[in-house]
Amino acid sequence: MASSSGTIDTRTALVVGASGIAGSALVDRLADEGWDVVALSRHPIRRGDVRHVSADLTSVESLREALAGERLSHVFYTAWSRMDTEQENIDTNAAMLRNLLASLSGQPVKHVALMTGLKHYLGPFEAYAAGEMPDTPFRESEPRLPTPNFYYAQEDELWAGAGRQGFGWSVHRAHTVIGYAVGNAMNMGLTLAVQASICRELGLPFIFPGSETQWNSLTDMTDSGLLAEHMVWAATADGVADQAYNIVNGDLFRWRRMWPALAAYFGVEPVGYEGRPRPLEQQMSGQEGVWAGIAARHGLAEPELARVASWWHTDGDLGRNLEVVTDMSKSRLAGFTGYRRTEDSFIRLFDRYRADRLIPAASPPARAFQP
Repeated sequence: MASSSGTIDTRTALVVGASGIAGSALVDRLADEGWDVVALSRHPIRRGDVRHVSADLTSVESLREALAGERLSHVFYTAWSRMDTEQENIDTNAAMLRNLLASLSGQPVKHVALMTGLKHYLGPFEAYAAGEMPDTPFRESEPRLPTPNFYYAQEDELWAGAGRQGFGWSVHRAHTVIGYAVGNAMNMGLTLAVQASICRELGLPFIFPGSETQWNSLTDMTDSGLLAEHMVWAATADGVADQAYNIVNGDLFRWRRMWPALAAYFGVEPVGYEGRPRPLEQQMSGQEGVWAGIAARHGLAEPELARVASWWHTDGDLGRNLEVVTDMSKSRLAGFTGYRRTEDSFIRLFDRYRADRLIPAASPPARAFQP
């Protein structure tokens, strides 16, 4: 790739967690823009124009061996490992990022972008949305909560690495990322698609699993493509590095309006909040055989229910008893203008999952959204 000065622009990006929701969107965006892309993940990447490497993030030696010979200019970190306790989350996830940064010593890295999320404001899984929360909309200037949080530990490792190694950095706080991945621990888009497909198969209503607050309050979400756009922007634009940024689509919605729109896509009857939450872990308990049968009849690519649905995560997001709205002013004032409409994000995602035979295709076409 030639720069405006006529020299060769050797932008080589390492995407860590490249097969996940955020990582796969980054791989696609960077490769489509002509970057040289190295994808580090457990599972191979389907793009032929991307180099895939595997490494153990708990081992500096493994990482150095996997990345030997690379000349990395930018790093996009989207990986995490879910542990049983928050202290284990802190120990494991901070160490993984610390190991990666240590393995990059001597590399010509200009920027490291770290994806985190709104648990920065809401607290970790063990104390999720408990205690006193910042007022909405959440702003980056809010102080950390007085609770141990692996996002805080990751930020500390990033800042320490930048101080030692001299690279620029950015932190990207997303809210419930809608994007394409299979086997991901936090995947609301595919989870809701699987719920609706099972309801259609069994002739059951499509029941909202969450709280009255979530049903009636305003909220927002993050499209994985927009997150990728945001991370590349912060890593390359002049004068915007060394900052933490929120990143959401830019629109607001209420689930009481979104839920019928999603139900219409799948041709199922929407049922909203009625007196109490009805978590998916209870609604969908014991449906492994039903999903296996659906997969067999429709020739789906993934017959294992646990690989396509993360009930616990969607229950956590939709079960919160507080409004969750995110301020994008900092990014807007810095020059980022990306935007997505959340319903469009869902519909595009469902279309892609259908095309790749991850959900049944025997559904009516999506009903046009009425603004």
